[in-house]
Amino acid sequence: MNTNKGKLIILSGPSGAGKGTICAELLKRLPDLIISRSATTRAPRPNEQRNRSYFFVSQETFLEMVANSELLEYDQHFENYYGTPKKFVLDMLKFGKDVLLEIDVRGALQVKQNFPESILFFIEAPSEKDLYERLVKRGTENEEKIQIRMARNKLELAQKHKYDYCIMNDDVDRAVKEIISILNQRRQQQ
Repeated sequence: MNTNKGKLIILSGPSGAGKGTICAELLKRLPDLIISRSATTRAPRPNEQRNRSYFFVSQETFLEMVANSELLEYDQHFENYYGTPKKFVLDMLKFGKDVLLEIDVRGALQVKQNFPESILFFIEAPSEKDLYERLVKRGTENEEKIQIRMARNKLELAQKHKYDYCIMNDDVDRAVKEIISILNQRRQQQ
């Protein structure tokens, strides 16, 4: 068993920045990396599977998790709750595994406050126009919801200076290689 303490690696940024795509590529290229799934009260999207994409729970169950301190971080946005179940993450870290979290900006900053050694990556799209086009192409929200996300994106972009690294996702392969390079450099410095 690896007795080294694992690291929390956090990716966040605006809706449409490509966080999910980058996470999927990191998991393919770093086989020892473990991803933590978030719990949410929103309904599954057509391409999502229960307990694989998210833990889909009722609002009542989610609020019980909050009351029982079962979440590493949580937030409510777009009329739904999102949060990271704590036990899985802490167990994996204890076993020396690096854990990848794909969470929103507010959640990332909550985790960094409690786990200062966390490595925060802010994922950016090349432009606001690119973000908008990616959200439209996703086809999961109507125009009104896209506009709500775009407004929130501006608030999230204003927080990027609080991150350890900002990664421009103008090319997925390049962005993933940049993240892996940073992680490798940090390992060598330990």
